[in-house]
Amino acid sequence: MIKTKFSIAIHIMTLLAMYKEDWMNSILIAESLNINPVLVRKEIAALKAGGLVESKEGKNGGVKLLIDANKIRLSDIFKIAKGTDTVLSPLKNKPNPNCRVGKQINSKMDTILEDIDTAISKELEKQTLEEFMNQF
Repeated sequence: MIKTKFSIAIHIMTLLAMYKEDWMNSILIAESLNINPVLVRKEIAALKAGGLVESKEGKNGGVKLLIDANKIRLSDIFKIAKGTDTVLSPLKNKPNPNCRVGKQINSKMDTILEDIDTAISKELEKQTLEEFMNQF
């Protein structure tokens, strides 16, 4: 699920960076994404918990960036969207502990999956939200 969460989060953050003076509501953001506002609100909640956005309730409420776009790295958004998951998922079942491969596969895969996440994060660290936004 991380692949869609990150895409949704980066879309939200790009909109907020473009319209940094405005309080954007989840309906407007959802219209841009062409998805249900509930999905937008879930990602906004994660971004708020991660300290990247602030929200205001009420008629003129919505969400805004809490930090300047030039200080937010795409890796910051990735880490929030990813949470404790890895980009690729290991098998949920427990392989046969009597098998030469089965008894070690999960620990070996965990290392590979963590390395993949680290490589993605390092690549995303190279670009700020503002740099990404300026492509539009």
